[in-house]
Amino acid sequence: MMAFNLGSLSPATIMAVTKKGGESKGVLKVVGGARCDGGGEFPSFLPKEVEKIRDPFARSLAQRIQRLPVKAGFPEHFIMSSCVQPLMQSEETNPVVLLHCFDSSCLEWRRVYPLLEEAGLEAWAIDVLGWGFSDLAEKLPPCNAVSKRYHLYQLWKSHIKRPMILVGPSLGSSVAIDFTANYPEAVEKLVLINPSVYAEGTGNLAKLPKVIAYAGVSLLKAFPLRFYANILAFNNISLSRGLDWTNVGRLHCHMPWWEDATVNFMVSGGYNVISQINQVKQKTLIICGEDDKIVSKKLTLRLYCELLNATLRVVPDSGHLPHVEKPKCVAKLIADFARGHVI
Repeated sequence: MMAFNLGSLSPATIMAVTKKGGESKGVLKVVGGARCDGGGEFPSFLPKEVEKIRDPFARSLAQRIQRLPVKAGFPEHFIMSSCVQPLMQSEETNPVVLLHCFDSSCLEWRRVYPLLEEAGLEAWAIDVLGWGFSDLAEKLPPCNAVSKRYHLYQLWKSHIKRPMILVGPSLGSSVAIDFTANYPEAVEKLVLINPSVYAEGTGNLAKLPKVIAYAGVSLLKAFPLRFYANILAFNNISLSRGLDWTNVGRLHCHMPWWEDATVNFMVSGGYNVISQINQVKQKTLIICGEDDKIVSKKLTLRLYCELLNATLRVVPDSGHLPHVEKPKCVAKLIADFARGHVI
């Protein structure tokens, strides 16, 4: 028999849980009590600029962000690491763990996350070390690729504990491939969305003097540049939505440690996973936005050919972030792939 804390769930999620419970006894178990209907307050650790965001999906997901203790690289030190934790645990499929793009946060999944929950999946939205909303103010750890990988492994080992369907968009695909090559036991399947995996790290940026690196990172935070990035990333976005989504995308930049962490990553050399691609044996779904202006389709096809067990699907009328533009399509692809259905 299953027991649910239905007061913490939205009506749509309640319907999904009830339906699943009726079809297959014991498929879902509610494990969290956070609200998912946008009716609560924002966590106190979020920047005050969160109040300016109008997108109801972003506001709702922001209210569910938590911090969990994750072991750092030396004894007796833990990082309070930000993520959105699932309300329910699924016995039908392994957990779906959502990473994000370069210099982004778990809010990137604001539109897909509730759809995955409604589909009955156990979904985690994780902030990669050095981005997002973790507590790094007191002692900033190294934010290079090795540290990001170790942090994700410790979060998985402490809190997720089962093989994942690991989802990485854009540079998050490099994070996912690097993690899978080093900890294959932790990953059941991969989903790579408009994958950016052929860059050889941060290139000449790694050789910049610190003062110039900080100046460049300050520019990266600037609203005009972020707004222009939204124009490139999305397909036919309206002005009002573009302005609001820019505020969503740069919210984490207001964290007090953000500049130091980003400079640390840039001068560390970043990600270079080209040699790791052929080490990935897991089934992989590649999702490609039809109108992506950031990652070349030739590189997506190259990755499809180089991975040993890959499927490629194109999302029509979508740019670089189909999980934001076309959430229903992407959520269905992920859900079907997680359950082993033909897609």
